[in-house]
Amino acid sequence: MKPNILFVICDDLTWGDLSLHGNPHLDTPHLDKMGHESTRMTRYCTGPLCTPARAAIMTGRHPQRTGAIDTYVGRAMMHHDEVTLAQMLKSVGYDTGMFGKWHLGDCNPMRPCDKGFDDTLWHASGGLGQHGNPGMFDKRSGYFDPLLLRNGDTVESKGYCTDIFTDAATDWIAKRQHNQPWFAYVGYNAPHAPHIIGDEWVQRVKGKDLPEKWQKIYGMVANIDHNVGKLLDTLDRYKLRDNTIVVFTSDHGQCQSSVVDGRLRYNGNLRGMKSTMYEGGIRVPCLVRWPGQLPASDCDALANPIDWVPTFSSVCGFVLPGNKKIDGSNMLPVMRKKSPPTDRAVCMQWHRGDEPKRFKNATTITQQYKWYRPDSTAPDELYDIHNDPGEEHNLAPRKPDVVAALIAHYEKWFDEVAAERPDNYAPPRIVLGHPASPTVLLSLQDARLLGTQESWGTTYAGYWLVDVHAPGRYRFDIHLGNGPLNREWVLRCGSVEKILTIPTTCYTTELTLDAGPQTVSCLAFGPVEDLRPNQTDPGVRTVGQIEVTRIGT
Repeated sequence: MKPNILFVICDDLTWGDLSLHGNPHLDTPHLDKMGHESTRMTRYCTGPLCTPARAAIMTGRHPQRTGAIDTYVGRAMMHHDEVTLAQMLKSVGYDTGMFGKWHLGDCNPMRPCDKGFDDTLWHASGGLGQHGNPGMFDKRSGYFDPLLLRNGDTVESKGYCTDIFTDAATDWIAKRQHNQPWFAYVGYNAPHAPHIIGDEWVQRVKGKDLPEKWQKIYGMVANIDHNVGKLLDTLDRYKLRDNTIVVFTSDHGQCQSSVVDGRLRYNGNLRGMKSTMYEGGIRVPCLVRWPGQLPASDCDALANPIDWVPTFSSVCGFVLPGNKKIDGSNMLPVMRKKSPPTDRAVCMQWHRGDEPKRFKNATTITQQYKWYRPDSTAPDELYDIHNDPGEEHNLAPRKPDVVAALIAHYEKWFDEVAAERPDNYAPPRIVLGHPASPTVLLSLQDARLLGTQESWGTTYAGYWLVDVHAPGRYRFDIHLGNGPLNREWVLRCGSVEKILTIPTTCYTTELTLDAGPQTVSCLAFGPVEDLRPNQTDPGVRTVGQIEVTRIGT
């Protein structure tokens, strides 16, 4: 029988957050026990940010190919034609469930329920409390008792987010027909900021002289450990342990929000944090447990999220998409120690902006070396990762030939991923009026930015790229969020325009739309009062959310 797959991925959990990796402030007994029973991928270099790592897991492809290159402002959506791991597994008979953080598109046809998952309970955007979540503006999208998305519908929930997602996953596993394989993808949004957790978990942290922020982060990790224990106990209860591959990992290292007085929390001797290509930003725990099939030992082969699709293909028997370049490698032989690590080279890059820029925050990593250029104008850095995992000694001046070879590999990679989509990285469009999603929530999470802005900054001024599936009358339920009342707003969709004076935080109007690609915006112009202190008013602002529903022909 094909093995089940339980894939658990955390957000902002770093290498040093586990006592298995020497953390002196916290015990993680369930993860430590799992680690001692697992193949421990000690050179697993994930993406430097949330969405790119998840896109690579789901497709086996570099994020630059998929469109999912950043975390917000319309850059965290996968192209509609991407084939996900869930879809591939379904093709060979797997049941599929997704619980927690998705972060690859909030709207049809990019939701998990559109991309191969039979059952889903998830939050939108990059995290709870962020734009795109239902209840965002009435304080019902926090870490406790949040409104969530059950497949395509908004549902209420009770409890703490990590507990909720775990309970949904364990209930789903318990209800499976256990003669049919299944894939459960559990995405915890913890320990990402805001750092919110019950006091009972903070009390488990050792050393009360730690900064309060770190105590809360470690409390969140303690809760994660507890919930992983519940997942593993469920496998034991239903006698699924031996035929289930369990993966535990994270999307990247610790975030800037966890810094206290310029200090990072414990992370061994790894340098850097999220968004950088230093080991502290990209090396994370990766435990793979498959009793009787994988050894309980360290595996120091270089690995990356793009490797999961080809690895699971070799185990589960699905055929890789013939019209898509799969970038990853099947890691099973090296995990089983039947083959030595290959001398592969993995390229990664991340920065704000709609298009990748050559040499900006770019790296090539091999089994021994890492070439890194933090910015396009920065000097080259080269580290012997095998002997200097803390990246203390820059060898670039002493090994120019190695630097040149890794740069040449990067340039070849950059040209290849850029050539796949010759439309200058045109982003995916949100589909309006499709029967699979009668109402679509347009939020600042997916709004493209006006002008040359690369991030939200002080303006919050943007627009949405949409594709109107069917012509007809559409209702626009406008939620101002922090937008000003009693100002003139201009609502546009394609060539249709309506001037509105909005007296309340929620306002409804209608437009008649033609089918086809269009642009939606709702902007207030002129001297708009700045609702955030110490920031200059840009003179234009976008509404917080718009619910768009097709209501007639």
